[in-house]
Amino acid sequence: MNWIILIVAGLFEVAFAFCLGKTKETTGVEMYLWYTGFFVALSISMGLLIKATQTLPIGTAYAVWTGIGAAGTVLVGIFVFKEPITFLRIFFLTTLIASVVGLKAVSN
Repeated sequence: MNWIILIVAGLFEVAFAFCLGKTKETTGVEMYLWYTGFFVALSISMGLLIKATQTLPIGTAYAVWTGIGAAGTVLVGIFVFKEPITFLRIFFLTTLIASVVGLKAVSN
């Protein structure tokens, strides 16, 4: 169950990065709404990470959490914010995902 909590925490990390990206595109009240979304997603993500680390090894949990967040944020950047897709970006994204899966595989 704590692995599921950790995955959800990672997805909320992607959400707060997305909100942060949207603040660059907006002004006024809309910008503050995205900042509010950022803080809500950040709080949920951190709270779930804290819950997951109560039973999972901290090093593995943190690496998986940041890996999910990094990989998800790259994908959001590519598909939502139209960032360039290059061979090296995809290569290193694949390497990152393989590393996260590897850490999960060798953890208790």
